[in-house]
Amino acid sequence: MKRTAVFPGSFDPVTIGHESIVRRALPLFDELIIAVGINSSKTSYFSLEQRVHWLKQVFGGEPSIKITSFKGLTVDYCKTCNAQYILRGIRTAADFEFEKAIAQMNKAQAPEIETVFILPIAELSAINSTIIRDIVRNGGDAGPFVPKGISLT
Repeated sequence: MKRTAVFPGSFDPVTIGHESIVRRALPLFDELIIAVGINSSKTSYFSLEQRVHWLKQVFGGEPSIKITSFKGLTVDYCKTCNAQYILRGIRTAADFEFEKAIAQMNKAQAPEIETVFILPIAELSAINSTIIRDIVRNGGDAGPFVPKGISLT
């Protein structure tokens, strides 16, 4: 059976932390679907189209990666893709507690789907999209925190 994982997120914007998690997870799965979640209760800074474009720009040359978007529950999306795994990155203890609760609720809804957590490499653990958006909003240079070739201006 093909091992398929979904890496859901807002990717608003994609960071070098996201890129690192994906590249380190590639050997674990036959297919990795990077899925931009559409959250109607959240206002994104960058458009959905822009975020999908950036992800395709970063990972487009990798045959085992698919880039898409989805609405609704991640476990429901996983079922439509026949994905057996949800990939998540955990940077902090607070992330762990939050992600653990979500993983347990996902498991209750879809016992056949496992959540796999990957820790960032130490030097990337402070990078997150919220901070990068704040840098961009205030005219700073966020270039060192996003994958090569991505321009946030």
